[in-house]
Amino acid sequence: LRDFLLVYNRMTELCFRHCVCGLNYRLLTGREESCLDSCAARLVRANHRLMSAYVGLVPALLQRRAAEHGAPGPV
Repeated sequence: LRDFLLVYNRMTELCFRHCVCGLNYRLLTGREESCLDSCAARLVRANHRLMSAYVGLVPALLQRRAAEHGAPGPV
């Protein structure tokens, strides 16, 4: 949960800094809103790709660690 919140907060800050030009109005402009949507979507897609790669690597890492310690690997 902590890692998720850290990623969410970083994503929010990055997109806000990139997309919101000023705090002159109570609501976001259409351009700011569109920019935030696309920025968040890009970061979510990138995060999904990274997590997919990580999930694909975990079994090999676990087997290597097990082999280094002389224990049988996962079944």
